[in-house]
Amino acid sequence: MNTTSFTNEIIAELTHTLGQVSDEEADKLVAAMQQANKIFVAGGGRSGFMAKAFVMRLMHLGLNAYVVGETVTPSLTADDLFIVGSGSGETGSLLSMTQKAKTIGASVAAITTNPDSSIGKLGDIQVIIPAQAKAEGASGKSIQPMGSLFEQSLLVFYDALILKYMDKQQLTSDDMFGKHANLE
Repeated sequence: MNTTSFTNEIIAELTHTLGQVSDEEADKLVAAMQQANKIFVAGGGRSGFMAKAFVMRLMHLGLNAYVVGETVTPSLTADDLFIVGSGSGETGSLLSMTQKAKTIGASVAAITTNPDSSIGKLGDIQVIIPAQAKAEGASGKSIQPMGSLFEQSLLVFYDALILKYMDKQQLTSDDMFGKHANLE
């Protein structure tokens, strides 16, 4: 297959996968974002990179948003929202963070392929992305290696949440641009 064919297959996989994500759960997550004092986002590996991209856009929206593990991340409180993206829902460090967030009393949104996972079960909001999370998981199969389909779907889903939030708050890209970095 040539590169264009691979690209078309990836796009088809993304369309199929994201078409199965619950609008109801996504709406709950946007509502939680609107109500939260601060928003904390975590993910491991490539899912962590997607979390960082999402937090950047949340900041552009004017929200108090943080990537868990960064040196400038403040403490989590009961008035906050903890969003965790984990394909397997079993990543040890993320499970520990999710358990701590629940103990503190924060709202937890679990974005995973596996709602019955340890992290999935802890979510007050469960967003299920039916994508292959790792090599040959029970979730949706992919031509792509490892967890690429989940990670790409996670980024596109996060961007869709940004658009939904912008729509609800009647914000435009121009409104956000004033918060873009200017020391580049």
